[in-house]
Amino acid sequence: MSIIYCIFAKFFQTNNFMASMYKYIVFIGLLFFLSCSAKQEKATKHSMKEDLAKKALLQGTWMDNHTEVPILLIKGDSMYYMDAMPFPVAFKVIGDSLFTYGAQVVSYYIDKLDQYSLELQTEIGDVIQMGRFDESMDSLLFASEPESSEPSREVIQKDHVSYYNNVRYRGYVYINPSQIKVVRPEYSEEGFKVDHIYYDNVIHICVYEGKKKLFGKDIFKKDFTGIVPDDFLQWAILSDMDFMGVNEKGYQYQATVCIPNVASCYLVNLSIATDGNISYELEQ
Repeated sequence: MSIIYCIFAKFFQTNNFMASMYKYIVFIGLLFFLSCSAKQEKATKHSMKEDLAKKALLQGTWMDNHTEVPILLIKGDSMYYMDAMPFPVAFKVIGDSLFTYGAQVVSYYIDKLDQYSLELQTEIGDVIQMGRFDESMDSLLFASEPESSEPSREVIQKDHVSYYNNVRYRGYVYINPSQIKVVRPEYSEEGFKVDHIYYDNVIHICVYEGKKKLFGKDIFKKDFTGIVPDDFLQWAILSDMDFMGVNEKGYQYQATVCIPNVASCYLVNLSIATDGNISYELEQ
């Protein structure tokens, strides 16, 4: 707004206000046109007709030229990565690029493609060089069931005793693996951006005084929205929870929110008032 104000102030100071306004309107119109053109170009790129000839040529198994180990299977409209969880990802060939449609849309420029060779350039400029693998071996490579990244179905139970004002409290934690999927893109050794699937937990917490239940609630990862940064939370799972004790503010728990396979976590303190209201605070 301050920029617009300065522009108008300059216009009013000129002798030819109408001419200045005309230039301003033309300038704004040009910006609007360029913005729409950029959006239209992006939309057009993804709505262009597929190159079915190249897509047909891509079908089959491709191996790393350096190790001669199969790394990629292309079958129909799907791609399978050999060194990752072998879940299919949809793809298209548009113009000179191969687009994959997983957790994120990823493009690979096709440097070379013929019956025996495939070279893809990643978004950061690395080149993945592949050769066609013996197609008679495809059935053997994909005969076994894919490994699952789903965790053990065992429920982890923890409890801790705390004293406050000479009253004995026991806090419980039940870490329950769920069917809630977290899909996180990760780079493979060859440079592909591959989706890995993890399963989140639902954690039940409760507090007892003797046999009297004082509080109980299921805690989900979504409960930490606005507490843990969004760009971290979307790839993370609710990993752990500990009962920390009781004080004048109420029942105290500490949650651990982590990105799988990455040494990066947030600790969040939960303070539960006697009326059941929960306040969340990041551990500093």
